[in-house]
Amino acid sequence: MTGSATDRLATSDGVGTSPRRPDGALKARGEFAYSSDLWHEDMIWGATLRSPHPHARIRRVDITEALKLPGVYAVLTHADVPGTNLYGLEHADQPVLAVDVVRYQGEPVALVAADHPETARRALARITVDYTELPPLTDAHAAVAGAGPDLHPGGNVVRHVPIRHGDVEAARARADVVVTGDYEVGMQDQAFLGPESGLAVPDGEGGVDLYIATQWLHVDRDQLALSLDLPPEKVRLTTSGVGGAFGGREDLSMQIHACMLALHTGRPVRVVYNREESFFGHVHRHPARMQYTHGATREGKLVFIHARIVLDGGAYASSSGAVVANAACFAVGPYVCPNARIDSYVVYTDNPPCGAMRGFGAVQTCFAYESQMDRLAEACGLDPVELRVRNAMVEGSRLPTGQAVEGPTPVAELLERLQAMALPDERVGADVIELPGGAGNTTHGEGVRRGVGYAVGFKNIGFSEGFDDYSTARVRLSIVAGEPQAEVHTAGAEVGQGLVTLQGQIARTELGVQRVVVVPADTAVGSAGSSSASRQTWMTGGAVMYACRAVRDRVVARATLRLGPGELALAGGEVRRTDGSGAIGLAELLGDEAVEETFEHHHRPTSPLDAVTGQGDAHLAYAYSAHRAVVDVDRELGLVRLVEIATVQDVGRALNPQAVEGQI
Repeated sequence: MTGSATDRLATSDGVGTSPRRPDGALKARGEFAYSSDLWHEDMIWGATLRSPHPHARIRRVDITEALKLPGVYAVLTHADVPGTNLYGLEHADQPVLAVDVVRYQGEPVALVAADHPETARRALARITVDYTELPPLTDAHAAVAGAGPDLHPGGNVVRHVPIRHGDVEAARARADVVVTGDYEVGMQDQAFLGPESGLAVPDGEGGVDLYIATQWLHVDRDQLALSLDLPPEKVRLTTSGVGGAFGGREDLSMQIHACMLALHTGRPVRVVYNREESFFGHVHRHPARMQYTHGATREGKLVFIHARIVLDGGAYASSSGAVVANAACFAVGPYVCPNARIDSYVVYTDNPPCGAMRGFGAVQTCFAYESQMDRLAEACGLDPVELRVRNAMVEGSRLPTGQAVEGPTPVAELLERLQAMALPDERVGADVIELPGGAGNTTHGEGVRRGVGYAVGFKNIGFSEGFDDYSTARVRLSIVAGEPQAEVHTAGAEVGQGLVTLQGQIARTELGVQRVVVVPADTAVGSAGSSSASRQTWMTGGAVMYACRAVRDRVVARATLRLGPGELALAGGEVRRTDGSGAIGLAELLGDEAVEETFEHHHRPTSPLDAVTGQGDAHLAYAYSAHRAVVDVDRELGLVRLVEIATVQDVGRALNPQAVEGQI
């Protein structure tokens, strides 16, 4: 292959292009192997017994009859957990298997391994658990107020984040217009298509290999090692096909259970949840109740915002501490407000555990503050978009945390571009099927009116509040079958967002080779962090880029010995003099040797929020988005038909334009 042809190929599949996804055709044809497709010839099946009560004391667990059932290999309870029985992302407060109390409906109590899924289910039915039901604490406001029993030592408030910015009380007296509102957002489920599943395989030497759909291999491994009482190197994880995630796979579900059963029986154990069990088995978006007061001048300039936010974290902490901080930090929205008083709480209840879901706290408050901005616009007699533009943050604006916003901050531009987009045809009810209620023929359009709503929001990118966020990449350049090949190895979880594709694009661009192999993600390489917080392109993509550059520097240095001093470039499968006076192919330069480099990429430090004032440079960067919804509403029947959603987003440089469009 000539250098010029290779150049064209590398450019076509490099950064800024939209190459075909390596998993795309397989997924479209239904041939892609997800974690629920895992199989081992010697495997048996694992199943979980779960509590039917949201709050109860366990008096006794009797597994005798379950063990008598033919085909049952193991029945395990908390007494069989080899190491610590508590795990958790931020606080180790969640039991692997319940000991003396259950705190939510669906909490795991016992495990079964059997020769068939139906045998396992029958064995679960034979386990007898003697419960004494306790009154459940289900109201988050009651938990904040201290009502009800303490579900965990130290009380039911997981975290309170206060933010004090300016002087709200003094500003209240200066406000010409004041609007208040109470807002509520219910619990939401990520609803990924692939339920929790995995295969644990004992290695015969006391260790275990786990093939799992997850968002964060290394944090899974570290929690597993503690509960299995094994050194981390004896617990090896490999990402299997992930059928969606959206935050719901950041916590453990069946990982420890599958490994316990595999190590206890000495057999590979497969665990696959059905849809109902999946709802019990992963965290959800936090329900929120929010009280807001906005004050502004007659011209619509914000003077103060006072907000009280209460998130229901459910039975265990998960990532609630970070979610409640995000809710507080972004409670004002992408607006300049000189005075803000925010109190954001997250509490324990006997509801299902809540944790990460896309937006991570910023979504709940966005609903509240944007509703408030509409009310404020009406009270001031202003167009809702104009009110938002008048208050929009710009580069250098300060958040209520005191942090100055760095980099492009195109809030007003997003809104103005969105407003300039053409609206859909204004016909209402031209066809009965297009009316709210559709073919149900519940209305003929007499009470239908068209509404147009705008909203703008923002959230952080990357881990915040002093967390040392990093990602690791190993890149190897060698000659395979006469052609240069780059091998990229990270632990970054491909959850459908296109990370595997992007790693290949970056390697092609940086090394100037077309053939790139992205090794399946596992724990044999350093951590890549979580596929969450919109961070993998920045962090793992950055690690791949820097590892490639380290490889390139070594290759160019080696070529300098052959070509002599001067400016050299690696492209098209060869190292060239930039003045065109000489070149040497990688096949000749490397021969049978390989050049390999590993790079650990950290973003710049952030700092924790002050515990009293909420001040601090807690965040790295931000993403901004504006949406317009056009809806037809039957004001008498309450029926709504969505006509159009329009969106304008600040995406920076699109490394893969098609992937960006797909995400939006």
